[in-house]
Amino acid sequence: MPRHLLGIEGMSREELLQYLDNAEHFIEVSGRDIKKVPALRGKTIVNLFLEPSTRTRSSFEIAGKRLSADTINISGSESSVVKGETLLDTAKNLEAMAPDVLVIRHRESGAPHFLARRLKTTAVVNAGDGAHEHPTQALLDLLTLKIHFSKLGRDISGLKVAIVGDVRHSRVARSNLWAHRLLGNKVTFVGPPTLVPGEFRDSSIFGNNLHLEADLARGIEGADVIICLRMQLERQSEHFVPSLEEYSHEYCVSERVLSRYAPNSVVLHPGPANRGTEVSSEVLDGPRSLVSEQVTHGVAVRMAVLFTLAAGSPSTNQEQQV
Repeated sequence: MPRHLLGIEGMSREELLQYLDNAEHFIEVSGRDIKKVPALRGKTIVNLFLEPSTRTRSSFEIAGKRLSADTINISGSESSVVKGETLLDTAKNLEAMAPDVLVIRHRESGAPHFLARRLKTTAVVNAGDGAHEHPTQALLDLLTLKIHFSKLGRDISGLKVAIVGDVRHSRVARSNLWAHRLLGNKVTFVGPPTLVPGEFRDSSIFGNNLHLEADLARGIEGADVIICLRMQLERQSEHFVPSLEEYSHEYCVSERVLSRYAPNSVVLHPGPANRGTEVSSEVLDGPRSLVSEQVTHGVAVRMAVLFTLAAGSPSTNQEQQV
């Protein structure tokens, strides 16, 4: 049976760190004049994106091509799902063409797990499923932090992390929670109670290093890292907040707030950002922002994931391949 990457939950600390170490080796490839290595020559990657995506889909495509894999991209409008074919039939038809890895984004939580249990020869990568997980986003966030804090002589354990915004609908928040829990970091979910459900108070599931806070200032106070979540505009008809203007007034992460309560923090955002709603342009474009580095490191992380699943285990020494 192939190995899969379905989520951070259930991953070991050692496996998490190995993905990050492997990804670091691939950063250098993107800086070359010829940005290609033969590591996956003869392998086939299928990107099946049944939800809109720019960064994740593009970086998986670029990652596959930089590894010299044959990369096929299929969007929802181009698939037979729109003709009534089931997801499983679509996936099995693709598997009959002998791809090595299927990367899938789907609006339903658990869709990648469903396919992983049923596909026999193809590895499955979760590129985001509903409000469940987005594991490669958490990995690229950690790689970005690892590189940043290593320059300061620190590692990525023992950090204080604040995740601000629409936690209820965020797969990014969940994957980051599991990742930071593995590293022993303290995580605070910050936002209105309608967007930060009380279910996260269950320490038997989420551990003792997760805290919920409705006040932005208290939630980010002393934080090393602040992750601003996208305010999902498509869900505002459900009235989780009175209005975007009121949300922005209370929870927009601005330089004024950061300089007072988290002066030494850095800021991440999974994108796309709604400037002025969840984070100010001053912060996004300022020295605290690691958003550009996140996008760059996303390619390296996805190269590491594809390489691991298509060519070997996380312990494979790909230095010989690059």
